[in-house]
Amino acid sequence: MAVQVSLSAADKDGWVALFDGKNLEHWTLKQAGGWKIEDGSLAPNPIRRDNYAWTKEKFGDFTLELEFKMSAGCNSGVFFRADPANPVQAGFEIQVFDSHGKAEIGTHDCGALYDALAPRVNAAKPAGEWNAMRVTAQGPRVKVELNGKLVLDANLDDWKEAQKNPDGSPNKFKTALKDLPRTGHIGLQYHGHEVWFRNVRVGTK
Repeated sequence: MAVQVSLSAADKDGWVALFDGKNLEHWTLKQAGGWKIEDGSLAPNPIRRDNYAWTKEKFGDFTLELEFKMSAGCNSGVFFRADPANPVQAGFEIQVFDSHGKAEIGTHDCGALYDALAPRVNAAKPAGEWNAMRVTAQGPRVKVELNGKLVLDANLDDWKEAQKNPDGSPNKFKTALKDLPRTGHIGLQYHGHEVWFRNVRVGTK
């Protein structure tokens, strides 16, 4: 399914700037005032602990590029094909987590398909440094590049059972991942530890 945004907003290479550091015209906030623009970045309001920024449009097949910076101990995520009313159970999340330097990484570490597939390598930068992420979703295939390294290459059709990963390990999803919708909103999560996003754009070709 193609990206459902106005092509008039795309540049000559087919990219739409979802957040360019100037305004939030493409976003809906879970809580008013939950995010603020700070030095060209999307920054959380610390008094609004559990908050999301959701795209107004839905996306099916797309390429998403963004940069994020984590605070120490950060636990956050980038959601896609998600339902804002129930993002954890009705959508997908790429984990944003302060896991720099961990020797063993799992399904809750940075770059993971949350609770479903661990990243291939630990490519997360230390807290306080900017990370570059690229998420490509084409049908059942989801690829994630983090700081220039391919950290995830998943086929959602391999998740055939609820609450079970292809390797037999359990997950928290009440619906098999292959049966979740292939279109939905993109979301940025603030989960209590400060996280910043900038240069968010989506490919329309």
